[in-house]
Amino acid sequence: MSTYMPNDYVNQQREHIVQTYRDLHDLAEPSWKEEKTSHYLQERLQEAGFSVHTFAGHYGFVAEIPGETTEVVALRADMDALVQEVDGVVKANHSCGHDAHSTMVLHTALALSACQIRPHKTIRFIFQPAEEKGEGALQMIRDGALDGVTMLLGVHLRPSMEVPYGKAAPVIVHGASTSIRGVIQGLQAHAARPEKGKNPLEAAALIIQALQGIRLQERCPFSVKITQLQGGGETSNVIPERAEFTLDLRAQTNEGMAELKEKTAHVLHTVAALTTTCVEWKYGSYVPAATVNETMIKLTEEAISKVLGPENVADRCLTQGGEDFHFYPLEMNGLASTMVGLGCDLKPGLHHPHMSFAMESLVYGTQILSNAVSEAARA
Repeated sequence: MSTYMPNDYVNQQREHIVQTYRDLHDLAEPSWKEEKTSHYLQERLQEAGFSVHTFAGHYGFVAEIPGETTEVVALRADMDALVQEVDGVVKANHSCGHDAHSTMVLHTALALSACQIRPHKTIRFIFQPAEEKGEGALQMIRDGALDGVTMLLGVHLRPSMEVPYGKAAPVIVHGASTSIRGVIQGLQAHAARPEKGKNPLEAAALIIQALQGIRLQERCPFSVKITQLQGGGETSNVIPERAEFTLDLRAQTNEGMAELKEKTAHVLHTVAALTTTCVEWKYGSYVPAATVNETMIKLTEEAISKVLGPENVADRCLTQGGEDFHFYPLEMNGLASTMVGLGCDLKPGLHHPHMSFAMESLVYGTQILSNAVSEAARA
């Protein structure tokens, strides 16, 4: 039996933890293409004696520390990077912290293994693809990666304005989000004779205006906004035949999202009838709102307090950002889950091409996860 406790072991691994992060940051691969990232993580675990289970058709995988029972406590990391423009070049770029999440979950596994933690429950480490597309969690569920899991933890870096540096929140209350991609089909005409045409751009303007008037009975924070609009060619004196648009929809609850979708659809139907244009649309990727579990919040509060002190347990982190982590409790009936919000001096914000954060947070983030997971496995 090792004489080390996880916190002590993690402290000794500071340089290795930071180097792991740098390695993963440089690999940066988009959703469903996380080949090098996955292989890197698998090799590190196999070197430590873990048996790794992979799945056909993607690069997600799981590794376990066997327990005395088949009941499973799981810790999840996401592996994919965003595809975005960075200094004029479109490329895969880790600006959402998934490289940091994978680093902390990897080193939590290594710490618990090195300290020879002997859990009552089996501990499973889930490395998930395609979070940015909102598809990876559902795929891992279909593949059986959540079989036997009764408790699930996750972690996400938080911007400074949400969780201060040196603190951590026991839960991130994400909202639900989806998108709508649509086409407005009008009638082309000369700009000097607008009455002969049906202007799809004017229809789009009416849509934008009408969306601003939406109110929800659910009384939760929400937003619906246009994020893309394209129509017409290079000629300035022609009313275009069609316009393409994208809407972003967000609501703090799943009930609010259902109402927002209904009212947005009503706006699109109404504008189409008013302008006699044809408006066709379909929903894009969807992620549900968080499911708050008080037992898991208490467990993570205790882990944060043990590592950072009770004064550094932050309030619940409320954000309209989305996360496909919340498919797990939604789809797996009875699954208790929470996601730790890690204060890390993250600036200027998530998804910014030059996002940065304090490396020290990787160390105390790993300690928090190690304490929370080991305690859950003893429960």
